[in-house]
Amino acid sequence: MQTDPRTPFRGSQIPDVIKHCWRTPEPWGRTMRRREFITAIAGSVAAWPLLAHAQQPEPMRRVGVLMNLAADDPESAARITAFAQGLEKFGWTVGRNVRIDYRWAAGDTRRFQKYAEELVALAPNILLAAATPSVQALQQATQTVPIVFAGVTDPVAAGFVNSLAHPGGNITGFTPFEFGIGVKWLELLKQIVPNLTRVAIVREAGGPGVGQLAAIQAVAPSLGVEVTPIGARDPAEIERAIKTNAGVIVTSSPLTGVNRDLIIALAAQYRLPTVYPFRYQVAAGGLISYGPDLIDEYRRAAEYVDRILKGEKPGELPVQAPTKYQLVINLKTAKAIGLTVPAALLASADEVIE
Repeated sequence: MQTDPRTPFRGSQIPDVIKHCWRTPEPWGRTMRRREFITAIAGSVAAWPLLAHAQQPEPMRRVGVLMNLAADDPESAARITAFAQGLEKFGWTVGRNVRIDYRWAAGDTRRFQKYAEELVALAPNILLAAATPSVQALQQATQTVPIVFAGVTDPVAAGFVNSLAHPGGNITGFTPFEFGIGVKWLELLKQIVPNLTRVAIVREAGGPGVGQLAAIQAVAPSLGVEVTPIGARDPAEIERAIKTNAGVIVTSSPLTGVNRDLIIALAAQYRLPTVYPFRYQVAAGGLISYGPDLIDEYRRAAEYVDRILKGEKPGELPVQAPTKYQLVINLKTAKAIGLTVPAALLASADEVIE
């Protein structure tokens, strides 16, 4: 049967009720009452805007991510996987309604600035920054694009936020430590080696963690320990710092994170008790760590990204601290350097790697 050329319907778009009327064997005008036809047409036309709206694709949002580690670092994979899973939980699916652009600085100062400018040039809706150097570089590249950070030790001292409770500006995020944690690191060393008298504090020159260092220096005399801060700039300085001391505390920074395998190897070579800030360093062969679950921090960062994409202002979202610290001990490493971990310390550990 031929359709009326004036009808707006074509092919599969024809409503079933009208198709049914068109299939009648009787002539068009004698089988369908005018009022019935107009009602069917009106109902179908009213549904067109709803159908067109339902079929429109979701707007694509763009997220730029500047990581402090290398792309092939297993820890990087774990962090970005947690971040993507967190976004998925809030309805953001890569390729459907969000695109994520990654850059990997691998602890290189020049790369941080270069990649920050590249990411901002892509006109992202929001940026995720891993560690202090990433935020510094992105802050120089933009004052308007929202930035959510993870793993920034002292965002107030770095000038990223006005306060933890009221960040202001375009930056907020998650900090892994409070200053007093440095005291815990020194106490752990003394528990493992009670007669320890010299400890090197390995930190990145000009990097974060001044408050942690001050806390360690304040309590060291009462524990009978002389601490030596080492502001390292490269692997050679790290080696010099480690081999001339009896114990080591490794602070959080891109330099110590990227060079963790070197630090772990040197600590084993010189048989030095060493405390690290994160579990992944102990899983790689370090002796003991006390610090937050960084993977969870990236998962939590996804919530802030979601809230900002949905209209909230970063300056009104408070900087969040960890909800829990983990004590992790590697018994295999302890045995390799000739240490016996006290039973009480083992009993208090969240995880013992054997």
